[in-house]
Amino acid sequence: MADSGHSRRFSAGVVVIHMAQSGVQYLLLRAYKNWDFPKGLVEPGEQPLDAAVREVKEETTLVNLAFDWGHEYMDTGPYNKGKISRYYLARSRTRRCICRLIQNWGFRNTRRRVGWALKPRSTWFRRASSL
Repeated sequence: MADSGHSRRFSAGVVVIHMAQSGVQYLLLRAYKNWDFPKGLVEPGEQPLDAAVREVKEETTLVNLAFDWGHEYMDTGPYNKGKISRYYLARSRTRRCICRLIQNWGFRNTRRRVGWALKPRSTWFRRASSL
């Protein structure tokens, strides 16, 4: 059943990590001047987790995410005129992806607009590293 308690400005996304020899890497997308995790609005009747997985696939071509830590999530506080974002944590076995969304926006050199970055240890990534 869909979570009807959310405002119209509720989005869901995934913090996608990749376990590399150099350490835990996370996927970031660049939209205009900002770097962010893949996410998008939850559509009416859609579960937030389903929306998050759909958005990752639409924006990056990544599929088969592994939710090794379950379906726990973290919500942001309200930002940007009351918007709230929900993030899940998942692992990708591959780093190969294309930023479809940005291609659709018409940017040149789109492969430079999606990237994997090393992340200093934090709460979420300490959990991921313990596997």
